[in-house]
Amino acid sequence: MRIFSVSSHERPPTLTTAPDCTPAKGEILVRNLACGLNFADLLMMRGKYQDTPALPFTLGMEVAGVVETLGPDTDGPAPGTRVAVFGGSGGLADLGTYPADRTVPLPDAVDDITAAALQIAYGTSHVALDHKARLQPGETLVVLGAAGGVGLTAVELGHLMGATVVAIARGAEKLEIARAAGADHLIDAEDPDIRGRLKALGGADVVYDAVGGDLFRAAFR
Repeated sequence: MRIFSVSSHERPPTLTTAPDCTPAKGEILVRNLACGLNFADLLMMRGKYQDTPALPFTLGMEVAGVVETLGPDTDGPAPGTRVAVFGGSGGLADLGTYPADRTVPLPDAVDDITAAALQIAYGTSHVALDHKARLQPGETLVVLGAAGGVGLTAVELGHLMGATVVAIARGAEKLEIARAAGADHLIDAEDPDIRGRLKALGGADVVYDAVGGDLFRAAFR
């Protein structure tokens, strides 16, 4: 099978071949059809991510594909089932083995590319806004870096959770993307008086820095 392998943190990854992998007990074998790539993958390439696998390893933290086989004594989706998996690595390969309990069967309405790309970005924003900040309907959410992957998911989820969403991003084009995702108010990151603009809107109950990952509740009035 083909793999996109990282064999050194000082050199770029290379496309090479390796024997087909075989699932162990508790694992499934998936034919990878789509793979989401994230900033964490770039950090892994340089050995700077907190969960960087031992060398050599294959990039690709989140995938969508079709179950090929199950490991011995393993319960999981039947062969032929379309699934999404957060595997942590291994997605940029024709095949991958993953823990069966990380597998989510996909409905027909969700295509492979969408399924591969939504897990980390939406999961990150959902944990931040729902589990951590406990964002409530009617509250005001400010999203910094609102046009990036995590930023846009925060805008979308904040809107769906009933919050008033203030999107901060650089430039009119990015701000329009945030508006389309559900932002109620737009502020250019180059505005010299962002604080004043926020005060005029009544402040914020939650501020989420989607780039740096910082989250503040009741941060600004």
